Amino acid sequence: MKYFKIVFFLLFSIGLAYALNTQFGSVPALGKFLNPKSGFWKNAEPISSLPEASLEIPGLQETVTVVYDSGFVPHIFAANNYDLYFAQGYVTATHRLFQLEMQTYAAAGRLSEIVGPSALDFDRTARRKGMIYAAEQAVNGMKQDPRIFEAVTAYADGINAYINSLEEGDYPLEYKLLGLKPEPWTILKSGLLLKYMANDLNFRSDDIRDTNLLKLLGRETFDLLFPDIETYTDPIVENIDGWEFEPIPVKETNSTALNDFVTNPIVEDPNPLNGSNNWAVGPAKSASGNAILSNDPHLGLNLPSLWFMMHLNSPDINVMGATLPGSPNVIIGYNDSIAWGVTNAQRGLVDWYKITFKDDSYEEYSLDGEWVKSEPRIEEIKVKGENALYDTVYYTYFGPVMYDKNFRPDLQQSTYALRWIAHDPSEEALAFYLLNRAENHADYMMALDNYVSPAQNFAFASASGDIAMRVQGKFRARAFEEGKFLREGRYRSQSWEFIPNEQNVMYKNPERGFVASANQHPVDSTYPYYIQATSYEMYRNRRINSRLREMSDITPNDLKALQNDNYNLQAAENLPYFLSLIDQSNLSDAEKTAFDILTSWNFHNDIDSKGASYFELWFDTLYPLLWDEFSNQDMPLSRPSRYTTYKLLKEQPDLAFFDNKATSEKENGPSMIRKSFSLMAEDMVAWKSERGDEDWAAYKGTYVQHLLRLKPLGVYNIPVGGNHQIVNATSENHGPSWRMVVEMDKNEPKAYGIYPGGQSGNPGSRFYDNYVAEWASGNYLELQLPHVPGQTKDVLVSQTLKPAN
Repeated sequence: MKYFKIVFFLLFSIGLAYALNTQFGSVPALGKFLNPKSGFWKNAEPISSLPEASLEIPGLQETVTVVYDSGFVPHIFAANNYDLYFAQGYVTATHRLFQLEMQTYAAAGRLSEIVGPSALDFDRTARRKGMIYAAEQAVNGMKQDPRIFEAVTAYADGINAYINSLEEGDYPLEYKLLGLKPEPWTILKSGLLLKYMANDLNFRSDDIRDTNLLKLLGRETFDLLFPDIETYTDPIVENIDGWEFEPIPVKETNSTALNDFVTNPIVEDPNPLNGSNNWAVGPAKSASGNAILSNDPHLGLNLPSLWFMMHLNSPDINVMGATLPGSPNVIIGYNDSIAWGVTNAQRGLVDWYKITFKDDSYEEYSLDGEWVKSEPRIEEIKVKGENALYDTVYYTYFGPVMYDKNFRPDLQQSTYALRWIAHDPSEEALAFYLLNRAENHADYMMALDNYVSPAQNFAFASASGDIAMRVQGKFRARAFEEGKFLREGRYRSQSWEFIPNEQNVMYKNPERGFVASANQHPVDSTYPYYIQATSYEMYRNRRINSRLREMSDITPNDLKALQNDNYNLQAAENLPYFLSLIDQSNLSDAEKTAFDILTSWNFHNDIDSKGASYFELWFDTLYPLLWDEFSNQDMPLSRPSRYTTYKLLKEQPDLAFFDNKATSEKENGPSMIRKSFSLMAEDMVAWKSERGDEDWAAYKGTYVQHLLRLKPLGVYNIPVGGNHQIVNATSENHGPSWRMVVEMDKNEPKAYGIYPGGQSGNPGSRFYDNYVAEWASGNYLELQLPHVPGQTKDVLVSQTLKPAN
C-alpha cells in the first residue's frame, strides 16, 4: 500500500504538470514542487485529518470557539463582532485561500502576473471595464458605515493572520504549481469580489448587438424576432390592482439610436445560463402552517465551490447559510427569524455611448456643444517574465472608454464609453450585514434599501408567517427603449435618473399563497416604468408556478423534490408538433429508432432518459440551420431566443428566415424540422458508435472543474438529470451551485442545503468534493443553527481560537 501511494502521487504530479503546461504554457518548478518537505506531498491530508483543537492567533480580542459538524461546516461563536468577522476571514482562508486570491486576480485584471503575456487582453479588458475603479467605489461605500467597515476590516485581518502563520510548505497546492506565494488581503479585494459577481451576473452588451440587428433587419422584423416582452405569462409580481405610488417623470432624451453598423469588439457577456430559482410558500399552503423558503442559484460549477457554508454567532447575530469567500456575512441563508434567497433580476444595467473625441490624443471630447477634458487613468499591468505594461484608460462623463487605437486598433472604428451601475458607490455589504440580523419584514426592507448591484430578486420568509418578493437594484428610470440601442454620447441629458427604492417591483403575502422567481419578466403590464433586459426565462418559471399552484400541505421534502424536478416543459410544448411533421412511411433505421424513442418519452430529463438526448440534439441541429443569417455577419449579433423560435415555427412556418441560404432549395419551418431530424438521427448513430451510451446523463456529461481548469482536479461524468430551462437547471458545467430549503418553524428553523463540491479547497482533503455525489442524487445536508457551542450536533472537532499573548 505504501508503494502504491508513492506511485499514485508521482503520476498525479506528472499529470498536473502536463495539464498546467497545456493550460498556461509553463510547468511548475518541479524540484520545489516535488520536494518532500515543502512540495505538494504536504497537501495530501490523512483521512483522519481535522483542524487543530487549539490555536493562538495574533489580532483576536477574545477567545472564539469554532465547532465543525459532520459536514465539515464551521460554526463560529464569538463574544463580539470584530472577533466574529476576524474568525470568519481566518477560517475561510484556512480552507479556501487560493480561491480567495484567484477570484480577485481575475477581477482586478492581474492574471498576467501569474501566466505571462497570454493573459494581457483579458487583463486590459478588465481594467478598461473599470473593475478596480468599481471596487474602489465599493470601498468608499463600506467606509460610510462603521458597522460594515469594522466587519470588512476584521475579515481582512483574519485572512492576513492565517497567511502570516504559513510556512512555504503550508501553501495550498495551486501556489506550488504556479510558483506563487499569498499576498496580504485588503478591503479592496473584498470590493473586487462584489464587483466580480456584478460582472458575472449583470454586465452585458446587448445594445451593441441590438443596434446592429435593427439596422440589418428593419423595425418590423426586429420587433418580430426580438420582442421586448415575449409574454407576460407568470411574471414575478402580478399586481393587477395597480401601484400605490406616483411614478417620477421620465425624461425623453434628445438623442436617437446610431445609424451605423457597429463592428467593434465587445466584451464577453456573462454566461447566458446564469440564473436561479427561488420561492416561498405561506402558512396556508404548508403542512405545518410555517412559511418555507427555497433557493438554488444557477452558476458555473467549479472546485472549490463558489460557496462556503458557515454559521456565525455573536451577541447580536445567529445566522447560517452560504457565504462568498472574500466577503464577510452570509449571502444566502437564514437566522432564527427570517430566511432569504436570491435570483438574478436580468435588468439592463449597462449603457454604451458613442464618444466623439477631438483627436487621437483622447484628451477632449464633445459634450453639450463644447470640448471637455477626459480623465486619464493609468493602469499598471505587471507581466510575468516581462516589463510591466502601462495602459491609459480615458474616463468620460458617462464612464470609461474600453476600445481605442491603443487597444484592439485592428477592429477599432469608433470609441464607446460604458455607463455601468457597478461604478457607483454602493453598500451591498451593509445590506447583507443588516439582512443577517433581520427579525421581520420591515428589517428585510430596510436592509435591501442599501442594495444596488447586481440586481437581484430577493425572496423572503419569516417565522411569523410572512412571505415576500422584492426586485432590488438601482434601476434607471427609462423612457421607452432607452438603453436598448447605442446612443450618441454628446449630451449630459443622457445621464441616468433612478427609480426610487420604494417604487421597485415588490409584494408581500399575495393571495395565491406563494412568491416565486426564475429570471422571468419581473412584473405585469401595469408597472409604469419601461423595463429593458436581454431575454427573460420562459420555461422554469411557468413549471415552478404551475406546481406551486397545484400543491398543498407542502413540506420541505416536497420543495426539495421541486428543486430537483426534471420535467422538460419546452419539450412537452413543442415536441408533439415536431413529431407530427415526420413522415413515418419512409424512415431509415436510425430515424425510426429516434422517432420511437421520442414518441415514447415522458418529457423528463432523468439520468437514464434517451428521449432527452435525442430532443436536445434535434434542437441543437435545427437552431443554427434556421438562423444561419445571423452566423455569417462580420459584426456582433444575437439570435432569437428558443421561445421565439418555437413560436415562429408554429405560427409563421413560411418565415423567410427559415430558408437556409447555403442551399439552392426553398425551405420553410417544417422542411427544416424534417431535415434536422434526419441529420440528428445520423449524428446520434455516430455518437453511440464513439461513446456507446445515449442515456441523458452520459450524453450531457456534467462535470465540476477546478478553477485552473486542471482536469486531474475536477469531477467528471456526474450522473445527474435536468438541463438549462428545466427547474433542475444542471447542464454540462452549469447549474444549481447551492440548494437550500428552510422551514421557518416558530421554535427552531428546519433547514437543508447542499452544493456540488466540498468545504475544503485542498484536492488532497476528503472534504474537497465529498458533496458532489449527494448533490447529484438530490440529497441535502441537515443544517444547524445552534445558539451555543454545546448545542451543535454530530461534532467532528471543536476548535478554540485564543488571542496570542
